[in-house]
Amino acid sequence: MPAGEDRFVAPSVTVDDTDVEVSLRPRVLDEFPGQERAKENIRIAIEAARQREEALDHLLFYGPPGLGKTTLANIVANEMGVSIRTTSGPAIERPGDLAAILTNLREHDILFIDEIHRLSRSVEEILYPAMEDYALDLVIGKGPGARSVRLAMPRFTLVGATTRYSMVSAPLRDRFGSVYRLEYYDARTLATIVRRSSQILDMQVPADAAYEVASRSRGTPRIANRILRRVRDYAQVRGDGTVTLDATRAAVELLDVDELGLDETDRRVLDCIVVKFDGGPVGLDTIAASIGEDPDTIMDVYEPFLLQLGFLQRTPRGRLATPAAYRHLGLPLPAARAAAAADAQRALWEAEENEG
Repeated sequence: MPAGEDRFVAPSVTVDDTDVEVSLRPRVLDEFPGQERAKENIRIAIEAARQREEALDHLLFYGPPGLGKTTLANIVANEMGVSIRTTSGPAIERPGDLAAILTNLREHDILFIDEIHRLSRSVEEILYPAMEDYALDLVIGKGPGARSVRLAMPRFTLVGATTRYSMVSAPLRDRFGSVYRLEYYDARTLATIVRRSSQILDMQVPADAAYEVASRSRGTPRIANRILRRVRDYAQVRGDGTVTLDATRAAVELLDVDELGLDETDRRVLDCIVVKFDGGPVGLDTIAASIGEDPDTIMDVYEPFLLQLGFLQRTPRGRLATPAAYRHLGLPLPAARAAAAADAQRALWEAEENEG
């Protein structure tokens, strides 16, 4: 597991998630909250394919981990009434591995490849004719006696998922009929997911407690379900088994997850920039040395969420804490920074008035 991805609020799958996550996944589109635009387009495509009795166009889902890419792939298979074969990019090491999977598919079946950006180039080249012409081009023999054989295969649907869309090669991207980006969820939608999961787990969770869990879940259903299970444990061990708002807040405080979903390391990064280096700008290597973390881990694991919240700015001179970061830490904004922020706001107002 990559560095930093073993923490409680990591969006990637942990061993603890594996046992429960499958049972909590929606099985049809009507049970899947959020992602409305992608959902409606998928619904139309499925209905059209079923009416024409054709295979669905190849689909590519991309976005941060934990937002439902694997769940949507399984929902598509259920809605189409076909089987799904699941694998991942790193698991397909040789072209022969992919050929074996493809030749075992039946008409209209779905092949789901997670982390598809990690396919090797030689494996990708097997996929191109399979996706376009539903055929496998194989080379039999070696040397002067080698010959190429084209095998027809059933019309299938490839569903790819990736957290690194830019790393999917252009020839592979172009062969997908539809590409959908999954967005982070708002707290209201996450609260709906928490209430649904609580019913499956045979829990009674009031609306205020569900919203408390949702607001600390970093816009990610996987983290929301993880927090919900820990709240259930806390209510069972420290209480009478009843989940209340107070029990929920006590549980997440023990987990050291604050009201915005920041954990201890997130706050250490902010505290380092704000307190040790007067709000910055400060270089990434300096931050890493100050808190004892790897620079790449800070950049790839911790910074994205802080940037999403508007707590950090990346500048040519280094990382800079925003006024929102000071407010979250409960610290006063330095006079010079406050004056600069006021000047910037005043300039923005003047520009808007001149345009008006």
